[in-house]
Amino acid sequence: MTKMNPNSPDRTLWCRHEIKYRVSESTAAAVVQFLQPYMRLDRYSELQENGAYPIISLYLDSPNLRLCRESLTGEKNRFKLRVRSYTDNLDYPRFFEIKRRVGSIIVKSRARVLSSSVAPLLTGAQRPPIGNTVEDEALNQFTLYKDSLGAIGIVKIRYLRQAYEGIWDDRIRITFDRELSFNVTNKPEVELGGAGWERVPMKDVILEIKFTGLFPAWIPRMTKCLGIRSRSVSKYTTSVKQAAVLKYPAPTAEAWK
Repeated sequence: MTKMNPNSPDRTLWCRHEIKYRVSESTAAAVVQFLQPYMRLDRYSELQENGAYPIISLYLDSPNLRLCRESLTGEKNRFKLRVRSYTDNLDYPRFFEIKRRVGSIIVKSRARVLSSSVAPLLTGAQRPPIGNTVEDEALNQFTLYKDSLGAIGIVKIRYLRQAYEGIWDDRIRITFDRELSFNVTNKPEVELGGAGWERVPMKDVILEIKFTGLFPAWIPRMTKCLGIRSRSVSKYTTSVKQAAVLKYPAPTAEAWK
């Protein structure tokens, strides 16, 4: 598998607009055809045999799933805590991330962490470094949120992502996420493999348009032409709800009606 370069900048990572859709495979194919004059596969997708790379995230939450519930009720200012990876290669870093929604804006912070430090940091056996770098600050903020919530690992989520980036403007990305699966666990680990995975019964593709600055004029034309409308989609809450349906140790299905 081609490694993701943790030093490569992503101008849509830190502060951006994010619009989500659930579309059929036929509509996803039409979107790809429409965006060809403006976008190309990003460097990670381009090097994969099937044009998509895996993503896995361990989501943390309070014991009463406060963050999940805030997402379900549409709190305007909310956040998620997760540890993300793209491979089971132990030589590759993991990423501690805070994803905040402030109104309609997404603000993300991320810190690279050695694979061997993930469990000690999540369990409190190791403290974040005291430093002045952006990543040190992000990791300290992550730990502060985790400790204040009493947050623990709730569920691992994985999927395949096909990503496109602008040909002339790197402030826009369009991604297609497929094969969403979850693994209920409170273990402080981030692994793509292993037992316990369940597929979310979703035939649709999760389409996300992410951009900074001005909204590209061709995107409204595309959505109008293809008749697609934005729809709130949270992989985390979707997975928790499905875990409840399957009687995992999560809130009962009735709690989500």
